Amino acid sequence: MTAAHAGVLTVRGLAAGYGPQRVLRDLSLTVPRGAVACLLGPNGAGKTTLLRTVVGAIGAARGSIRYAGRDGGGDIELGGRPPADIVALGVALVPQHRMVFPSLSVRDNLLAGASQRRDRQGIGADLQRMLVRYPALAERQRQRAGTLSGGEQQMLAIARALMSRPALLLMDEPSQGLAPRRVQELSAWIRELAGEGMGILLAEQNAVFASAVADRSYLLQDGKALRLDRGDAGRQDARAAVAGWWEAGAGLPVSAPDAREGG
Repeated sequence: MTAAHAGVLTVRGLAAGYGPQRVLRDLSLTVPRGAVACLLGPNGAGKTTLLRTVVGAIGAARGSIRYAGRDGGGDIELGGRPPADIVALGVALVPQHRMVFPSLSVRDNLLAGASQRRDRQGIGADLQRMLVRYPALAERQRQRAGTLSGGEQQMLAIARALMSRPALLLMDEPSQGLAPRRVQELSAWIRELAGEGMGILLAEQNAVFASAVADRSYLLQDGKALRLDRGDAGRQDARAAVAGWWEAGAGLPVSAPDAREGG
């Protein structure tokens, strides 16, 4: 595996949940740098639990969560770290339902994404970069976030996460509730970020959307992540199979868990 596609996130044997209830059981997956890994599954499968465990909002009962850092040369265990420390290391979450601060302006929402940073000049430069990158936000930067459309709020949630300068971006069902045109825009934004070298872990129910952006796909089943694709040669067939399976509700042959295939 080349440096550009080495694992920015490597999860092995992860068990986590809420109190005595284990939602994740022996889960393993890898998110390459500069690529999109998609985790598919219905409500209640544990997608949000996994993302919240990676960012430290839920403690892991067992297993490892290794992060390569912004420069790709690290080997940092995220388990047991406070969420603020994990954000400072370069891991950002775009939560389900966007979760913007509705009473704050668009501009103040963006600045909230840089709350763990102390480089005032860099924050100012990144703020301007986000307003150039997403012109709709520039037009509405003084507007309260709660008055934006769903698509604009999703744009704001992504830009807010980017203000922390992440190397790993976690996205929890970002296509939920968006119009088809906005979903197409979202696909383009995600692919653009991956093209810039960011690792992205996407939790989704919409397999058609996920198939358009994913470089690798997993199905979350019985608390484990099962790999659904096998390299470039079979990727398009795998994507079509995932989309067809999800629409039909039928079974889909899957590969062995990622831990057995070496990432």
